[in-house]
Amino acid sequence: MAATDWTPIESAPRATLTELFAADANRLEALTVDLAGIHFDFAKTHLTPELVAAFATLAEQAGLAAKRDALFGGEIVNVTEGRAVEHTAERGEGSAASVDRARQQHARMRALIDAIEGEAFGPVQHVLHIGIGGSALGPDLLVDALGNDGVRYDVAIVSNVDGVALETALDQFDPHATIIAVASKTFTTTETLLNAESALAWMAEAGVDDPYGRVIALTAAPEKAMEWGVDETRILPFSDSVGGRYSLWSSIGFPAAMALGYEAFEELLEGAAEMDRHFRFTDPARNAPVLAAFADLYYTQVRGCATRAVFAYDERLRLLPDYLQQLEMESNGKAVTAQGVPLDRPSAPITWGGVGTDAQHAVFQLLHQGTHLVPVEFVAVTEPGDGLAEAHHRQLLLNAFAQGAALMQGRANEDAARAYPGDRPSATLLLETLDPRTLGALIAFYEHRTFVNAALLDINPFDQFGVELGKEMAKAADAGDMVFDASTTALIERALG
Repeated sequence: MAATDWTPIESAPRATLTELFAADANRLEALTVDLAGIHFDFAKTHLTPELVAAFATLAEQAGLAAKRDALFGGEIVNVTEGRAVEHTAERGEGSAASVDRARQQHARMRALIDAIEGEAFGPVQHVLHIGIGGSALGPDLLVDALGNDGVRYDVAIVSNVDGVALETALDQFDPHATIIAVASKTFTTTETLLNAESALAWMAEAGVDDPYGRVIALTAAPEKAMEWGVDETRILPFSDSVGGRYSLWSSIGFPAAMALGYEAFEELLEGAAEMDRHFRFTDPARNAPVLAAFADLYYTQVRGCATRAVFAYDERLRLLPDYLQQLEMESNGKAVTAQGVPLDRPSAPITWGGVGTDAQHAVFQLLHQGTHLVPVEFVAVTEPGDGLAEAHHRQLLLNAFAQGAALMQGRANEDAARAYPGDRPSATLLLETLDPRTLGALIAFYEHRTFVNAALLDINPFDQFGVELGKEMAKAADAGDMVFDASTTALIERALG
């Protein structure tokens, strides 16, 4: 990687947000973007035209354009695993061969959904989706966010190996009217396969003929699924070049397509593709994912911010912070560059958040008056998702907008306990409506933002070796093949004998 010079960014003047607004009458126009039914407002961040220009220069030095072209071109960008990264091909933006393969796999999924609707499995009312990580977080977000007006099938998404999670889902369903979707990229995930085996036992105990015949496998390793017992006709494959936390666009999105209808799934892909094209072809100064990443990097690299908070001011997006935790921290929580050299600056901040207005009465005390500087992101929707009195949604939106204003403006008081320092940054993402197309664009925005952060730090956002060690040690402990420290040994003996 070519050398990058952070000096112009690190030495930039540090005017307050109030001063920045007073000094630039065009600030709002310069730092807002409208795209795909979403209004992106970065005006209450400390970005300035000068900082954006300095970051654009840094992006040139870091080779962002070439890295982006390699991503969309199907080149090997996951260098530690020697793979291309082709989740964008699932929505039609990538190499021709990969896009064609994705379309064929989507057609296979649609055909199977049509067969289920035609009662090839008998009457089906319930879909039990079993996966973990990206195999669960994405589908869960989609169904929860878009199923507010009702779904065509009841969907339960189980990820936790804790039996309470599975048992709670099973108690809601009729085993004779249920299909089981087992989602695992490698089809070797311990937690997923244990949950799947217990679900099959539940069916067998209820007298279901051929429980394995009611399993749909969602995987990049179809041969492993067949070894496990799933017939090839009920396997929905996806490409090995689609990473787990980027996989909801593939057959991992099966439960969402079942619940919402395949047309809704297609609209989701189309919305994401619109964001893909924007990211590929728009100048950095007007590019929503790029601007967002510039702000992220300013706060982590210059202001020393260790966390970033996301608050969904819409109950339908309550799972968005959970989804982003994996996307951002599993992607960019790295300590070395893509070349394996120790990173000499911070990487990803800790992503956390919640739902407004609940969070206002829980954590906003720290955001307004605490000693930590935390960049905040508000995500809201103009069109309400409920049919109650207008006052509900009006109060929701006014609270979101007022919180951003209060963080920026602050309020002086002779009593220090009642003083608000202000000059605390926030961004606002305002969706016109929450539908599949807009949600697809929103999720793709976050994907590309994560990629830009990684590109400018020269890290690989597409591997996740950090999740493996603890799981390997748990397997070794179960097999009795590992000697642990005294504390861990005592815990195992106390809990398990």
